[in-house]
Parts: sequence; C-alpha cells; structure tokens
Amino acid sequence: MNNKMRVNERTRDIGNFLVGRLLPVAQKRQVGPFTFIDHMGPAQLGPTKLMGIDQHPHIGLSTLTYLFEGEIEHRDSTGSVQLIGPGDVGFMTAGKGVTHTERSPVHWHDGKVRTMHGYQIWVAMPIELEEIEPNFQFIPSNEIPKLERDGLTIKVAAGSAFGMQSPLSVYSALFMVDVFSKEKYTLNLKGEVKGEIAIVVLTGSVKDGDDVIEAGQMLISKTEDECTIELAADTQLLLFGGQAFDEERFLHWNFVSHSKARLEQAKDDWVNKRFPKVPGDDTYIPLPTIS
Repeated sequence: MNNKMRVNERTRDIGNFLVGRLLPVAQKRQVGPFTFIDHMGPAQLGPTKLMGIDQHPHIGLSTLTYLFEGEIEHRDSTGSVQLIGPGDVGFMTAGKGVTHTERSPVHWHDGKVRTMHGYQIWVAMPIELEEIEPNFQFIPSNEIPKLERDGLTIKVAAGSAFGMQSPLSVYSALFMVDVFSKEKYTLNLKGEVKGEIAIVVLTGSVKDGDDVIEAGQMLISKTEDECTIELAADTQLLLFGGQAFDEERFLHWNFVSHSKARLEQAKDDWVNKRFPKVPGDDTYIPLPTIS
C-alpha cells in the first residue's frame, strides 16, 4: 500500500471512562469525510460507574455510534429517544445546531457490572449541507447488510462497499464496514471501496506487506481503493473512508465547520445558551478552555 501511515490510539479521558482516540492526528486531519474517531472501551461499567454524558452541542457534522457490547440511551433536541445496542447504527445529524445526551439506560442502574465497547465517530458534511435541520436516524443491527463467505463476515454499517448499500442516509460518498475473519484471510479492497481508507484493528492483526498492524492501531491509505491486506485468524476490523472534501474542515470542541467564524458563533451561542435543548433536560456542559 502506498502513501500510508500508522496511527496508535491515544488515551483521552471523556469524563466517564478512558477512550482511545484515533482521529484526528496532526499529519492527517480527516480520512474521506471522517473527522473524529474515538474507541470506547472495552470498559466495565456499574454499579457506581456508568456512562453519563450530559447535554452538549454540535454543528456541521453527523455523529455515528456503533457498539460491539453494551447499550447507550441517546436523547437529543429534535425529540429523539433511542436505545442503541450492539450492531445498531445511531446517526445524529447536527446541521445548524443540536444538543444531545449519551447515558447508560435506566435498567443498567441495577448494581450489575456490564461491558461497554464501541466507537463514537464524527462525519463532516458538504459545505452546502452544513446548516441543514438536525435529524436522527437509527438502523437496527438486523437491517445492516451482511456478507458471509469462507469464514469472513462483512457488514456495511454506512455507505456502500463490497457490492452492498447500507440503508442509512448519508450526505457524501463514504463507507464504514465491520469485518471479521475466523481464519487467516487475504482481503483485496480494490474495487470494493472507493476513496481514502482507514483500517482500524480491533482484535487480531493485519499484515500490509512486511508491516504488521496490531489491535489498537489504525493504518491509513491515501491511495484510491488499491489495498490488499492479510488478516490473521480471529481478526476484526473497521474500515472507514471515502471521497475527501476539497475544502479544509476546522474543529473546536464539538463543532465542525469549513468556516472559523462559524465556529466562533457556535461557541458564543453555547455560552449564551441559544442552542435548542433536549426536552426535559437542564444539564449543561460548559464550553471548555482549549489551548
């Protein structure tokens, strides 16, 4: 694979538990339209330690929640309330401005210990769609397209890949694919995905030529859809990517935009509490000081 780089997860504390941040990195701010990838867990939650991310804002992006274990109760200012479980896709489009909360569901407050494991992902939007009305989509796991062959399982959670199309409505050419191989397998991505490619190793390992990519690492290819990798037995991957935007995107806290002035407006709107609120929720995460 040409034009490649390896990324290690960097530990970040999001206030509930530690996550492994994979994107952005200094050398590569986005892969296709994907601009932020956090790996949550695996973490043991309960009875006193649960997920409880209070009301916070977003603009100019879509958040994608994808879990392998556990559950998250999503609530947002559009009125959406949804329990997201393993294999489901929760996709909230912030557009001109949305607030939401992410918490362990009520039935997790029963004193039992459970595992939380998944990914929180941000997808930047085309400039002409950055200010659309917020909305929320939910695709249950049994509606995710799946292909099984020779001990290999491929699920297309978002976009199109491997001749399959996710039912999720997205705003640009992209793909997010969950791959598991029970046996050693050579996977040729040429013609199966289009655009930039990020290969995130969850379990097992991947060989790219003489390089070995281990669990907790990400390999990024800037080369258009030309990539052959060798998966060790019992390897699980997430593949992200798609067509990159021509214009740069800027990030500040939970905000994404092509315009730095728009980020400043969003900061001012949050400080002065002009964002819509999650119905029945008065929690508020202050704008952090970011150096």
